[in-house]
Amino acid sequence: MNLLFAFGAPSPGGAGGNNMMSTLIFLGLLMLIFYFMILRPQQKRAKERAKMLESIKKGDRIITSGGIHGKVAGIDEKTILLDVGDNVKLKVERSAIASVAREAATD
Repeated sequence: MNLLFAFGAPSPGGAGGNNMMSTLIFLGLLMLIFYFMILRPQQKRAKERAKMLESIKKGDRIITSGGIHGKVAGIDEKTILLDVGDNVKLKVERSAIASVAREAATD
């Protein structure tokens, strides 16, 4: 605990400004590392996911977050109609789509 007070206390002899400056530089570097290691990759993945959800079109094969595989039969603004086989269709939210398995061949 005394170690924490040692970093915040000015050094005897009036060189307290130097200690404060090094602390601010350290905090700034720590924030930069946090940004480049955590926040930026997370934002990049969110953009890629949004792009993937927007690019889904009729005929694509998708996998939902619940593990349901199906072919896109219809698209609304917030929902997608999945054809899972034998005249069974499910309506799922766009946010429930985990990935596009593969795109269907163009007709």
